Amino acid sequence: MNTILEFMGGDHRACDDFFASAEDAVAKKSWDSARSLFDRFQAEMAHHLAMEEEVLFPAFESRTGMSMGPTQVMRSEHEQMRGLIAEMASALAESRQDAYLGQSETLNMLMQQHNLKEENVLYPMCDQVLGGERDGLIRSMEAITR
Repeated sequence: MNTILEFMGGDHRACDDFFASAEDAVAKKSWDSARSLFDRFQAEMAHHLAMEEEVLFPAFESRTGMSMGPTQVMRSEHEQMRGLIAEMASALAESRQDAYLGQSETLNMLMQQHNLKEENVLYPMCDQVLGGERDGLIRSMEAITR
């Protein structure tokens, strides 16, 4: 089975693809397509964040005893992302292109910085300390309902 880095990094890229597709549709004012793609992006992001917050982070914290370390920073950034996604949803519902694109630019920067921290620091740490549990953790994350 994959490493945690490979599994979660792949999921980052899938979320990024839906994000970019929705942003492109908004830029073209293809509102029906944009709403559909954004809904998929929102669902994929919610699933990704749930995999981390419900499975990966608790396992890491339990194993390391670090509950106020990197996982706390990631949870805080998740909340920022959720807020931006909610603002984008509102802008999209009202077909406000400039508002959507402004929020999406902010979210894109936050997601890219966030993903780098996870992929370069947190996920490798998880692979190191959770190596023996990795396959079960990945199965548990896959089992989270979308």
